[in-house]
Amino acid sequence: MTAPVTTPTLPLAPGAWALDKNHSGVLFVVRHLGLSNVRGRFDRFEATLDVGTTLDEVTVSADVDLSSVDTNNADRDAHLRGTDFFDTEKHQVMTFRSTSVTGAGEDYELVGALTIAGVTKPLTLDVEFHGTEVFPADQSIHAGFSATGEIRRSEFAIDFGIIAGAEKLMLGDKIKIELDLQFVAP
Repeated sequence: MTAPVTTPTLPLAPGAWALDKNHSGVLFVVRHLGLSNVRGRFDRFEATLDVGTTLDEVTVSADVDLSSVDTNNADRDAHLRGTDFFDTEKHQVMTFRSTSVTGAGEDYELVGALTIAGVTKPLTLDVEFHGTEVFPADQSIHAGFSATGEIRRSEFAIDFGIIAGAEKLMLGDKIKIELDLQFVAP
């Protein structure tokens, strides 16, 4: 006799969970000159967590305004918005659309498609679920997550026209992604 197959569930109520922007962040880290990390964030973004009755029915979508990049250096931020990097006049928004969620308890893996400047590549995020709490101000239920992953800027054609091979000395190819997200129950 075989055991019945069960599909894992997420410990959240089904429905569309809205992003709590005041308690969320989209951050990144890149190596500069091979010596130190430069950290940045995007100040304007939207995300939705649609929870079904099983993990197979969970979807996550996010849109990030690339022109909201902030590395705590106005000149560098202007350069990032320009044609050498994001070209925000032509490509204002970076998007993520999930394709699967797996895991249980506190640890999950979120797989999806990331699109930057018209180039779409797969992205896998390691997600930690921090649980739920009642927000005292309005008694709404909040769920907290952190997620990490990495991309290669070269895979998204984000290059800044210096001599081939020398870009590693200027700016690392690997970009680490760090997300802290809070969602509000439907």
